[in-house]
Amino acid sequence: MKGLFLDAVDDLASVFHRMVRADDPPMDVLERGEISPEELPALTAGYDFIFDDHSALPTAAMRRCSGLKHVIFLGTGARSYMNPEELAALGIAVHTIKGYGDTAVAEHAIALMWAAARGLARMDGGMRAGQWLRTEGVELTGKTIGLIGFGGIAAEVARIAAGSGMRVLAWNRTPKTAPGVTFADLDTLLEQSHVLSVHLLLNDETRGFLSAERLARVRPGAILVNTARAAIVDEPAMIEALRSGRLRHAALDVFATEPLPAGDVLTSLPNVTLSAHSAFRTPEASDKLIRMALDIACGL
Repeated sequence: MKGLFLDAVDDLASVFHRMVRADDPPMDVLERGEISPEELPALTAGYDFIFDDHSALPTAAMRRCSGLKHVIFLGTGARSYMNPEELAALGIAVHTIKGYGDTAVAEHAIALMWAAARGLARMDGGMRAGQWLRTEGVELTGKTIGLIGFGGIAAEVARIAAGSGMRVLAWNRTPKTAPGVTFADLDTLLEQSHVLSVHLLLNDETRGFLSAERLARVRPGAILVNTARAAIVDEPAMIEALRSGRLRHAALDVFATEPLPAGDVLTSLPNVTLSAHSAFRTPEASDKLIRMALDIACGL
């Protein structure tokens, strides 16, 4: 078995070389950020598997990658970049990686929550522009955080939030229990939560999950945190809720188009805090991610 790391950017090449072992399958590393679909057949020729960090793998292009048998996607959100079922029908198995960044993403979600609650980004931007802009924050101790979806990341958010003195509510599509967490129906969670944090995987069932109708049921003045996938939230409805004040603030790490285009409406709203899809980016999480990917390759 021979592999290709298709798009090792953002220091992932150096992480790979640090984590690789002598008994791992042979791999070549391509340090490129933009891979066009038209290039895929030639680039993947002669390889049995690829590591994919962020490159789109459309079915039409992958159909021409005749020797490829496995895609190891570096994360959980493969559906944002490919159709796993269609690739499986071509004989290409898609492998995803869970758990590598639970703590990293959870800590980022908590950081976004506090930044939103205290208006840190707005004050920072104002001071850099020469303005002494003072915002009135909200205390979160004793407030309720509602977790939409409850996997490994949400469990870490629950741990940190509870330790900060917050009440933790959660809703999950399948029944779960967890210490210190009260599971509730979705309407109850929307109505009672001062902070909503999104932790669903993106699929056909969750696309547009936080719709205009559901956002209308959110507690007035709530903070929305999204470190999952942008498409889970109806963006026009979210923007309207931000403009009307139904949502106090949105703190976002994920976007419909990435990188976020210059002049995007989200950059003009004062009650939005933005980060560049970086919740998972810590040295600890990157090391674990690449090692887990290599372990999958060893088992092919």
